[in-house]
Amino acid sequence: MLRKQIIQEPHRAEADSAGPAKDIASIATVLVTSESPEHPVDNLFDARTGRGGSRWVAGTDGEQSVILAFDTPQTIREVGLETEELEASRTQALVLSLSRDGGRTYREVLRQEFTFSPPATTYERERWAVPAEGVTHLRVVVQPDKGNAPSRATLTSLSVH
Repeated sequence: MLRKQIIQEPHRAEADSAGPAKDIASIATVLVTSESPEHPVDNLFDARTGRGGSRWVAGTDGEQSVILAFDTPQTIREVGLETEELEASRTQALVLSLSRDGGRTYREVLRQEFTFSPPATTYERERWAVPAEGVTHLRVVVQPDKGNAPSRATLTSLSVH
């Protein structure tokens, strides 16, 4: 008789260990440098994720910031992010930073670039292990085009676990 065992893939076990996403609306104030009226920052935290999901789009061209100012210090295990670009070829860069002192200083924990080349490459989903305790602020700085072409930052979802 064949001996077998069903196992989880390593990335699934890690993702599941962080638990469900935190309810940002109930634990934080969201600070944003700009938003378009048609695509407000609220869309980052709704349930419409994935390809074609709702999204935040900056109201102006250039670098933008989204900051989560937590009501009380938080323990963070993971941060998830989705972004989609259906129209322009560009490389969007982002920097994720954390503060433990009420937003006075930040420590960079991650730099990531997403290269879009529609119609083939249009969507990116990431989930990063970012273990930290006592986090008062989480900041995402988005440079919409690394080549500095006029464009607007956009993100589909932002989750904190």
